[in-house]
Amino acid sequence: MQVPKSRIPFCPACGSPTKLAVPDGDEKMRAVCSSCGRVHYENPKMVVGCLVEHDNKVLLCRRKIEPAYGLWTLPAGYLEVGESAAEGASRETLEEACADVEIVSPFAQLDIPLIGQSYIIFRARMKTPSFSPGSESLECELFALDDIPFDSLAFSSIIVTLRMYIEDVKAGNIKFHYCTINKRIGAGPSDLRSFDIDNHLAV
Repeated sequence: MQVPKSRIPFCPACGSPTKLAVPDGDEKMRAVCSSCGRVHYENPKMVVGCLVEHDNKVLLCRRKIEPAYGLWTLPAGYLEVGESAAEGASRETLEEACADVEIVSPFAQLDIPLIGQSYIIFRARMKTPSFSPGSESLECELFALDDIPFDSLAFSSIIVTLRMYIEDVKAGNIKFHYCTINKRIGAGPSDLRSFDIDNHLAV
């Protein structure tokens, strides 16, 4: 039997090695410092981004960085301490697509438990019709909904978001969506068949 390893091998407080243990009053294995006894928790990361609408098209960026180099995505990234989700989504859009946007409404929250991520995607519009690739993008382009390159999208979260958006637009009723994306262990991030969708709510 393989002994699980902590993803926090050293204590951020004192630098000593950690060990996996169930702390008193807890039910889960945690990284516990072997020296100072501090318990370190691993919490999900929040990813925020924008679905930018313009002339019945959406703005996509082709990634210049790994993972998923060369594939298309919505402008999105990790939320920073000190900013709201909407502020973070606007910042990421400015950084990746050089587009100054106004948030219209929240569109989707997507939880991916296996990799410890939660996405919040906002609908947004450009304040001026101007965009260009930022330092993390090879190119940026507006796509008509029928032309979105689903075989070249970067992540399951982006695939799911755009599928839901297209369905809403074609139905003439854009909703707010929540779902869980259950990724299959060992599957690639952009494999169209690497995940299932559960708990989908649309209001």
